[in-house]
Amino acid sequence: MLQLSNTQWSSLYNIFSFGLISMLATTVFTLVAQSRVLPKYRAALVMSSMVTFIAGYHYFRIFNSFNESSMKNAVTVGTSQGSFNEAYRYVDWILTVPLLLVEVIAVLGLAKAAANSLITRLVPASAAMIILGYPGEISSANGTKILYGILSTLPFLYILYVLFVELTKSLDRQPEGVAATIGRLRLLLIATWGVYPISYLIPILVKNPSVAQMANLFTDRQIGYTIADVLAKCVFGLTIYKIAKMKSVAEGMKDDH
Repeated sequence: MLQLSNTQWSSLYNIFSFGLISMLATTVFTLVAQSRVLPKYRAALVMSSMVTFIAGYHYFRIFNSFNESSMKNAVTVGTSQGSFNEAYRYVDWILTVPLLLVEVIAVLGLAKAAANSLITRLVPASAAMIILGYPGEISSANGTKILYGILSTLPFLYILYVLFVELTKSLDRQPEGVAATIGRLRLLLIATWGVYPISYLIPILVKNPSVAQMANLFTDRQIGYTIADVLAKCVFGLTIYKIAKMKSVAEGMKDDH
């Protein structure tokens, strides 16, 4: 059980609320924005809506779990009934991370063979990255954390290779301005994903933490994860919409909105 200060408890309460409403608002926007892009790019917006809807549901569960595990600012953390359930994040990520990558492919409008080739490589790699990270997340042994941290890094490096080497080949065929926006989109994805391993490593880097340090680590990790989620899902989804809109206009759709 972690004893949080008033500031720490209220900060987590507010950041979980912020994550929830951000996901829901982005879901609504990407759904109502369907008519603003050509039909061929609407699948990307549908997937963006799915990502933020799934994340919104899990933030609702995280928010409730935090309340249920709290008593006078003391939070029970673990896998037992009534504890703060970290698994909600991993269930969310194993569903949303592959969809994030498919969003990018869908909005590019690649040939079917090229799109299928990227999907069959990126989706299994992203799922493996999340699955291999979970045993280390819930373990209290640093050796186990390090082992699964290394294992989950391998598919992550492969995803980087595909995004920055394989996907670059298709950017020359994109309309003016789209390639640059996609380049920034990839950087956003990598920058936000970089928060997760940093948060994952914090408990390993701090040896024999005091009770106060453990409360700080828990608070900082949850805030870091939530901010990264909002950037990687909401801001990412809005950027996908921007790309779909730019491509639609370049292909003759009137920019009436």
